[in-house]
Amino acid sequence: MTTAAPQPKTPFTPYQRRLFWFLSVASFFEGYDYLALTQILPNIGAEMGLAARHEGLLIGVINSGTMIAYLLVRKADQWGRRRVLTITILGYTLFSVLTGFAPNVYVFAVLQLLARIFLIGEWAVSMVYAAEEYPSDRRGMVIGVIQAFSSLGSIVCAGVVPLLLSTSYGWRSVYFVGGIPLLVMAVARRGLRETARFEQAAAAREGEGAQPFMRIWRSPHRGRMLQLALIWGLTYVCTQNAVTFWKTFAIRERGFSDAEVGASITFAAVVSMPLIFASGKLLDVMGRRAGAVIIYVLAAAGVLGAYSLGSRAGLTVALVFAIFGASGVLPVLNAYNSELFPTHLRADALAWSNNLLGRIGYILSPIGVGVAAEQMGWGQAVSATAIFPVIALALILWLLPETRGKELEETARV
Repeated sequence: MTTAAPQPKTPFTPYQRRLFWFLSVASFFEGYDYLALTQILPNIGAEMGLAARHEGLLIGVINSGTMIAYLLVRKADQWGRRRVLTITILGYTLFSVLTGFAPNVYVFAVLQLLARIFLIGEWAVSMVYAAEEYPSDRRGMVIGVIQAFSSLGSIVCAGVVPLLLSTSYGWRSVYFVGGIPLLVMAVARRGLRETARFEQAAAAREGEGAQPFMRIWRSPHRGRMLQLALIWGLTYVCTQNAVTFWKTFAIRERGFSDAEVGASITFAAVVSMPLIFASGKLLDVMGRRAGAVIIYVLAAAGVLGAYSLGSRAGLTVALVFAIFGASGVLPVLNAYNSELFPTHLRADALAWSNNLLGRIGYILSPIGVGVAAEQMGWGQAVSATAIFPVIALALILWLLPETRGKELEETARV
């Protein structure tokens, strides 16, 4: 009995290779910005006299920008992927640089809220690009690697922030670095094309005008969108806090120094990188559902350990899996969000399920954790959130189909 030889993977075109790097660089700065706030939170809190609940509220206010990003993301179905991606990267660059000049916590919060709107918009449209421009047998890998570059941005951030904090500009210098994407965009955006799937869908809808705000609610895809919104929200309750408060926890409850925290986060991020880069490939090899089991279980276990173990070594090892989990869940849900909706609703579905509804957990959970931390400490408050990825995983296995290796036109059928 002979075994059929494995089919070779569909090769990338030269444009797909260039687009791969462009989207990866954009994702890199999303990861940098995400960890930057985590790294400087204790410094800002000390400088501006913030209590634990105020720090949690600050994170919550800034994170509300991820919900407002809905307004930009859904426009990608009307204006096109290319135009919205360009707008979001330029907007993020502007408000990131301006953050470095913030005179007080109120201006800081507003500028970072605006930066987060454009940043999450860029991330979301990048995922739509990845889904529409790459072959089905490599889609999971592409989404996973692009997301992994976000983690690489976090590693760089963890490594350079201790150095930047020691400069005369202090935490402000962390945001001045955010001007780098503008230089990248000025060169790279000239070769960026609109996706073929969007052009075909736009041609079919020519003359229809602006799409109704609630159009997905009137479509057969409403139920699927709500299912994903619930899964996104439950996932974010844990993963949003997994790394955000770890430096605060380590310094205040375990007595780590700034240098020790930086070393632990850098080590954990570096060690987690191979796992994060492999997460997308895992989805292509094992399937979305089996890959989700591995990633979500490790995420829950990592967060629980990272906020409950006693030794620095144990906490750092657990942090490896917390960082991996916080990044690894994103290719799972981005793959599903991209694959389960038709082209003319793809960005709108992501905007509703992730940016508008799913981000409720993203925004409110830091506020709740901050309030709880004043009563029970950061360790117990954050480790308690580890139950939410377990619930989200149960919903994935119950509600979502297997989509591995199928074309978007097939997986988008209700």
